[in-house]
Amino acid sequence: MIRLTLILPVLLLTLLVGSPASADFQKGWDAAQKGDHATALKEWMPLAKQGNVGAQFNLGVMYEKGNGVPQGYKTAINLYNLSAEQGYFFAQYNLGVMYHNGLGVPQDYKTAIKWYKLAAEQGYADVQYNLGTMYVNGTGTLQDYTRAHMWWNIAASQGDKGARTDRDKVEKRMPPTQLETAQQLARECVQKNYKGC
Repeated sequence: MIRLTLILPVLLLTLLVGSPASADFQKGWDAAQKGDHATALKEWMPLAKQGNVGAQFNLGVMYEKGNGVPQGYKTAINLYNLSAEQGYFFAQYNLGVMYHNGLGVPQDYKTAIKWYKLAAEQGYADVQYNLGTMYVNGTGTLQDYTRAHMWWNIAASQGDKGARTDRDKVEKRMPPTQLETAQQLARECVQKNYKGC
């Protein structure tokens, strides 16, 4: 089963450290946590225009959910895209989900996989799980038990219980040589810090 839950706003201290606009970001964050979306919008909009990935992402969530602004999937996608293009993995994951579900864009599994892979390269277990599911089902790609096992094995190594269960199930359908290949690919992927897997 694909995990299609969009990630809600997440405050990462790394977005705040050393940033001259960190007080404004924090003010927007505090306001959003209290349900004061007007203040969050006021604080984050200038930061988003300046390229702040956290502000872009959080505004994307506001538009996706319709929190304090008219719900607008296209605006959410544009904001997620700005953040994702700068490498922000929460935005990459949310874009993958939006394309997977066809929210604000035509449903496009190949594009979903593109964004999932970029987030997976940053070590995010939920998206690694999703990639395994897409490979096992042949959604947006050819069905590939080797790749499914590889991604589930990687996610399981990070403590994802669903990935462990699904990995063990698909393992029973794989001949020993295919299983060995999947395990080797998982080891290589971890050694490469998930890049280019």
